[in-house]
Amino acid sequence: MRDRRSRAIRSKAAPLAAYALAVTLVAAGATPAYAAVDTERPTAPGPITVVAIDTTSVELTWAASTDNVGVVRYPVGAQFEDSGAQYSTDTNSIRITNLRPSRTYTFSVWALDAAGNSSVSNPTLRLTMPPGDDQPPSAPGQPVAYDVAATVVGLRWAHSVENVALDRYEVFRVDAGGTLTRVREVYQYPPVNSAQISGLAPNTTYTFVVRARDEVGHLSPLSAPVTVTTLPPPPSCAVRSVVRQWPDGFVAHLVVENTGSTIIDGWTMTWRFWASQQVQGIWGAKVVDRLNNSYLRVSNTGRNAVVPPGGTVSLGLVATGTQLPEEITLNGGLCTVADE
Repeated sequence: MRDRRSRAIRSKAAPLAAYALAVTLVAAGATPAYAAVDTERPTAPGPITVVAIDTTSVELTWAASTDNVGVVRYPVGAQFEDSGAQYSTDTNSIRITNLRPSRTYTFSVWALDAAGNSSVSNPTLRLTMPPGDDQPPSAPGQPVAYDVAATVVGLRWAHSVENVALDRYEVFRVDAGGTLTRVREVYQYPPVNSAQISGLAPNTTYTFVVRARDEVGHLSPLSAPVTVTTLPPPPSCAVRSVVRQWPDGFVAHLVVENTGSTIIDGWTMTWRFWASQQVQGIWGAKVVDRLNNSYLRVSNTGRNAVVPPGGTVSLGLVATGTQLPEEITLNGGLCTVADE
């Protein structure tokens, strides 16, 4: 009898214990699931002001934002032209280093609370750093022309020497009477020491010089000039090919006709030629180089440089692989190709 009564008392007490445990868990836990979510944005930070500045660093401050719960951090952006960086601070001030003298930066700041709400508007400050460079760059090296075509010339030169940082190179065409006309600016950072000059006239002589500019705006002396003559217009051409293949190689006979109205005096030809292929023999031409491991470039021999209008030149090739000559060009002009 006593045991049955004890079990009854325990069974009645169990729901009370579970209720007490549930109350304890809610009281000791985090914000209940039904609590309101923070959706209120912080106010905007105050205007950005400069506390201290030198040629490569700046200390900024602003009036703190307010929030119904609390601001946890201030992201800060520093933008120069089309590049930038972002910093962060949990106070209403920050010191940013590794900036560059004489550059104009746009600084911005905004406030974030713990829920990720961002301030409504963000103040900005446009600031030019103090100059830290009083020396101009040295003159670039004399340009050298390469990949000369009918309307395009490549130029490369030795770099200028600069005590802080170069900003760009400027390429000028020297016109009659010594007038300079700027034809290219090389803006990459750090600037590369080469440029492609396009839009030129075929079979025309040009003179070019190069000048360097540093980040402060100091200009170098002009380089020594280079004079180059563009090629004649690409000729019209037609190619007849006779090819004999085997499983991993071929022999090709090419007959190239000048279908234009002007004489060709010296020529180069290119055609598709994969990196895995090797030249085993060639006649009527000599190998110049491989272009991007995708094209073979050959040139005339001493005996067949001149091809009059309506005239032809013959050459042949023995090579490995299965990629037959196609996309054939003569002095930059694309030839029509017919198999025989």
